[in-house]
Amino acid sequence: MLKIAHHTAYIHPLPEGHRFPMMKYELIPEQLLYEGLVKIDNFFEPELVDRQIVYLAHDKQYTDDLLNLRLDPKMIRRIGFPMSESLVNRELYLIDGSIKASLEAIKTGVSFNTAGGTHHAGKDFGEGFCLLNDQAVAAAYLFHEKLANKILIIDLDVHQGNGTAHIFEDHDQIITFSIHGEKNFPFKKEKSHFDIALHDGIEDEEYLNILNDTLPKLFERVEPEFVYFQSGVDVLGTDKLGKFNMTLEGCRLRDSIVFQNCKKYKVPVEVSMGGGYSYHIKDIVNAHVNTYRTAIDIYDL
Repeated sequence: MLKIAHHTAYIHPLPEGHRFPMMKYELIPEQLLYEGLVKIDNFFEPELVDRQIVYLAHDKQYTDDLLNLRLDPKMIRRIGFPMSESLVNRELYLIDGSIKASLEAIKTGVSFNTAGGTHHAGKDFGEGFCLLNDQAVAAAYLFHEKLANKILIIDLDVHQGNGTAHIFEDHDQIITFSIHGEKNFPFKKEKSHFDIALHDGIEDEEYLNILNDTLPKLFERVEPEFVYFQSGVDVLGTDKLGKFNMTLEGCRLRDSIVFQNCKKYKVPVEVSMGGGYSYHIKDIVNAHVNTYRTAIDIYDL
């Protein structure tokens, strides 16, 4: 059975007019159930992760300052959310969701977290609506527990996974791969193990050809035992913060390429949703739901 991490804490109240589309975390599970893609027992509720686990990927001082609500105003502005205990707890639920989903993926081949993909959080900083990095902590946890000795993080959000790259810059067993917009946020890029920076306005055919050409070679070279997939849908042409020109179908085919390669090479994959900022919330939700639908089809779940 496909297992999906979800918690009501993911739907955190924000000030009116805030540009982050928090509503999508309520709508994604509702739409999955409405379309009959999953049932209620596909979902599980994560718990608050212990801070000792957070330390596996994040600096202790930064983590403690965040959890004790002691971040300086400059860092809070960099993150972009008003700080509160409930917001910080949301991050701890997110991390536990990705860790437990990873353990489920080892059993079934694929699993999901309805939120997460907080890839702008680095070792000692938060940024771009990301306080802590759920997939980075989960990857560090699997490695620490010797559940996977070689891990590949595939980040296909339109924005570079700079925080993930920062965390694992000196790690030779947790490998980071990012395809992103060359001229988009973050404007100071970190160095992933493998980066592909693409031009503004790229369309489906060119993007998919690059991914199709790159991914099998990456699997052959890295030989991962586990994959994390950051499946941001801000690659859509309708996105306010993206600068690509991909269609809903192109985004679905992108996901299909990732899942087909994971299945071909027999590597379990955990999927966190990542970004999506289209003008209409339905475009964001439909693209995210397509990721689930594609996985369900490919893994025959």
